[in-house]
Amino acid sequence: MVTTSAYAADEHIVEITGFKFVPATITVKAGDTITWLNKDIAPHTATADDSSFDTGLLKQNESGSITVTENQTIAYFCKFHPSMKASLTVK
Repeated sequence: MVTTSAYAADEHIVEITGFKFVPATITVKAGDTITWLNKDIAPHTATADDSSFDTGLLKQNESGSITVTENQTIAYFCKFHPSMKASLTVK
């Protein structure tokens, strides 16, 4: 038997450019995927304040993704540049 869901998961892109996460705040749905794409020459990470995710080292033009499953708000930052901060909300 095949079942279908009324909701199709989406992919959201957050660009890392100019030492910023763009957009700095994003709202997604449970089941969606968020991909961070590093457009800077410098390496970056997207690392959750609560350690729930970490993209690992992203060099220029590299990307890292997570799929979110729970309703929550998560603040994150770059390990190499801690002043780079952003957040994602899962609803």
